[in-house]
Amino acid sequence: MAHILSAVSGTETDIVPITRALISVSDKTDIVKLGTFLSSKNVELLSTGGTAKKLRDAGLTVIDVSEYTQSPECLDGRVKTLHPKVHGGLLGVRGNPKHEEDMKKLGIGKIDMTILNLYPFEQTVKSGAVFEQCIENIDIGGPSMLRSTAKNHNYTTIVTSPDQYQEVMDAIEAKGGTTLELRRKFAARAFALSASYDSAISSYFADQLNAESASVQQQAVVSAPVTARIYKPEFPLKYGCNPHQKPAKISSILNTPLPFEILNGVPGYINLLDAANAYQLVKELRIATDLPAASSFKHVSPAGAAVAVPLTQLECQAYEVTEEQNKALTPVALAYLKARNADPMCSFGDFAAVSDIVDEATAKILKKEVSDGIVAPGYTKEALEILKTKKGGRFIVLEAKKDFEPPTMEYREVYGMTFSQKRNDTVITKDHMVKNVTTSKPIPDSAIRDMIVASICIKYTQSNSVGFAKDGMMVGVGAGQQSRVDCVKLAGRKVKTWYLRQHPKVLGLKFKAGVKRQERVNARVRYIEGDFTKEERLRWEAQFEEIPEDLTQQEKDAFMETSEKVTISSDAFFPFRDSIDFASKFGVEYVAQPGGSVQDEQVTKACEEYGMSQCHTGVRLFHH
Repeated sequence: MAHILSAVSGTETDIVPITRALISVSDKTDIVKLGTFLSSKNVELLSTGGTAKKLRDAGLTVIDVSEYTQSPECLDGRVKTLHPKVHGGLLGVRGNPKHEEDMKKLGIGKIDMTILNLYPFEQTVKSGAVFEQCIENIDIGGPSMLRSTAKNHNYTTIVTSPDQYQEVMDAIEAKGGTTLELRRKFAARAFALSASYDSAISSYFADQLNAESASVQQQAVVSAPVTARIYKPEFPLKYGCNPHQKPAKISSILNTPLPFEILNGVPGYINLLDAANAYQLVKELRIATDLPAASSFKHVSPAGAAVAVPLTQLECQAYEVTEEQNKALTPVALAYLKARNADPMCSFGDFAAVSDIVDEATAKILKKEVSDGIVAPGYTKEALEILKTKKGGRFIVLEAKKDFEPPTMEYREVYGMTFSQKRNDTVITKDHMVKNVTTSKPIPDSAIRDMIVASICIKYTQSNSVGFAKDGMMVGVGAGQQSRVDCVKLAGRKVKTWYLRQHPKVLGLKFKAGVKRQERVNARVRYIEGDFTKEERLRWEAQFEEIPEDLTQQEKDAFMETSEKVTISSDAFFPFRDSIDFASKFGVEYVAQPGGSVQDEQVTKACEEYGMSQCHTGVRLFHH
């Protein structure tokens, strides 16, 4: 059994004045500002290499660590701070007679604060550097000083990031030194940084050792090193998925920024899940189609998604868009209007995402809809002012960071297990639509576009999922069903509702003055569905100037016969032809699916019987 050390006691104190600080940073953000502040408080500055030069260039007095220790840097800078005068000064317990005696005898002065960050090992790996260069960027002195300072946090302060500098300056200004609470907090973060840093090195070594073959890689899963994922708390949430799930918070991966900046409102747990998925969807649509894109999300699945394809005259009537309003639509506004109108009942209280800068026209559309928030790469001044007034100032406005790069690996904790996988970074493009396995007819560019829209949409829909698209917009999304044909039936019902909203009888409904926009949307949908209870029918009829004639099943069927040029995409292969049989009822002419089923031939035969063209994308898109 390992020998357990006893605690070493010293003088207990809360406020520790800073008289000497050691500064050695690779990220020199704001270091001159902090150094200048410390110097103004008569703090002696010790430093090394480039950090010392930067501080001197700013006119500050700096003592080189090599001068302080009387031991020169050596071995190409590999040994700079590994010296008893450094680590003794950091680890010495203040007020402990034996430590004080040892320090006096060995000429070791006290170092009250260490300001450092570590060599950029992970950035070096990401840059594609060769193995030897990556190894050279493994920090030795930095982690050693970090751990020494953090261990002795009762008396020494470890500062590891520029975002801590202001807190340090505020504490010294207000109290004349750092508090024990602050030192403990910084020490905890320092040890987390050390664990993360060592984990990255360990994982890199494992990747290098296990790159030979698939069998070796499989073995490596079992023998892989422990992975440390270090999170930095960013802000609390009111609660998690449900009000009783407290506490809840958002954290960033240490040294990795969050993908969004909050410009307005207070986002919740599900809001941010929606935002993360919705923005990825529109970003990929923008890349794949070269058109502005928008999505409307509810409960981590899209109610609708679209790219900027002009509205038909019938669509304008169905969506209550006047000729003047249609002419004023910008591409971004057009994309969101279409996304919102795929399934306007489900989009009630949505979280929106758009691929381009939000302009005033888009903000005005959002202003009149019931919506929780939006994420976009930016906002015009006019648009932001409009959105900030929505929901009494509580409307959530997130700005996506243009240079954000998500980690390659994703992790999720469920019931005591941690799942990890490579992020699904495949972007569906026209290149996935080249394998036409049917002989029915060639596929026009407009249908290829709709295949892309539908496929990217279902990539971010809870599986199993199927989606129908037409004219650059989703017209039916079937999410989260255990049976694929049930996905088709669910999405097909939405297609039917979307298309029947353009029926002359629906367009001709005469609402009373004062009936609100969403009430009109809901009333049209219920008219199409027609399955009222007696009490519901009375309340529904009260919204109209004159009671509408029923929309009969025969009229619905006849109108649906005119539906055409609809595309269907599935997140996995169709296992049987029943999905194709059912999809044929909604005007489907184009099919995109991964393929790979033992029933592919049967499904392809069904497509040809109905005159459908089918592409095998070769990419499954499950999303859970």
